[in-house]
Amino acid sequence: MTSPFDAPAPVPAPEDRDARPQYVLPLLVRLEKATPPGRTDALETSARAVLTLLADPRVTEADGEWAERVAAWEDARIRKVVRRARGGEWRKAGELPGITVTGQQAEVRVFPPIPLDGWPKELAKLQVSGTDLEEAGPVDAAGAGIPVLWLNPELEMSAGKAMAQTGHAAQLAWWRLSDAQRKEWAGSGFALAVRTATPETWAELVASGLPLVQDAGFTEIAPGPTVALEGGERYCPVGRLRRP
Repeated sequence: MTSPFDAPAPVPAPEDRDARPQYVLPLLVRLEKATPPGRTDALETSARAVLTLLADPRVTEADGEWAERVAAWEDARIRKVVRRARGGEWRKAGELPGITVTGQQAEVRVFPPIPLDGWPKELAKLQVSGTDLEEAGPVDAAGAGIPVLWLNPELEMSAGKAMAQTGHAAQLAWWRLSDAQRKEWAGSGFALAVRTATPETWAELVASGLPLVQDAGFTEIAPGPTVALEGGERYCPVGRLRRP
């Protein structure tokens, strides 16, 4: 498989969209006490969940039932919030419209965007904090030819915050792809890896010249720092993002 980032489409200049109605993309990670997923597994699954939603016919078709909400969400700030659930909470949330994506052990459910003040009660009561996951085992080097989402080595983030950031990174990549590249990536099951860059590699990522998006600083970190995305030999530093 060729890297989906080898030939990015032109990116239009950003514009200020703060005055538009604001939406959020809810993500829910299953966090059972006895069997929590590994951190990297959760981060990769979150990124794949975002991509799976963006590729869903309910979003891509002009008359898709989620298309209007996704378009409104993409026209403003691209907010994502990760909450956690277990047991009955997870089962009840699974009855809401959405898509569940599985990793090695991780399970992440992504829901269509909702207004900032329009959380359904099944999700509104769930906790955002408490997603400090440990690795389930050694994290190997990413496989050859697999796109990698690189994390900033200078930042400390909870797994939930990092899951939202890897979702941002994957979405930014998706916007830059042609239809053929999107189809190819989807055919691979959205194969990707999440790794933390070394300080030396991070400097190269930031200086690479591909799009840079700053974190808005709404939650755990101050405005400015970034996470990063790369595919093959192409690097793209990103953080919380706006629609290009």
